[in-house]
Amino acid sequence: MTQPARRPARRGRYHVAREWEASQVRALRQHLGLTQDEFSERLGTRQQTISEWEVGRHRPRGASRTLLTVIAEAARFPYSANLSPAQEGGAESDHE
Repeated sequence: MTQPARRPARRGRYHVAREWEASQVRALRQHLGLTQDEFSERLGTRQQTISEWEVGRHRPRGASRTLLTVIAEAARFPYSANLSPAQEGGAESDHE
């Protein structure tokens, strides 16, 4: 018996495994009208981490990536929630 094809992970309405590019993190923060410091406080992370995401030094992963997706959808921030082939494989080495 063959197994059904795996679908992208979802919890409720939100795409859990959404990849965030540096420009998209910055655009979301600006869409919300927040400074890096204010955004970091709301996400529960350091301002330096937000800066590293925005310049592309690291990418959000795990809970941070999920939280960005939830915030974006709640704020009606336009973005594509498609998964890349690398995400479907589950390999992650980025900084949270």
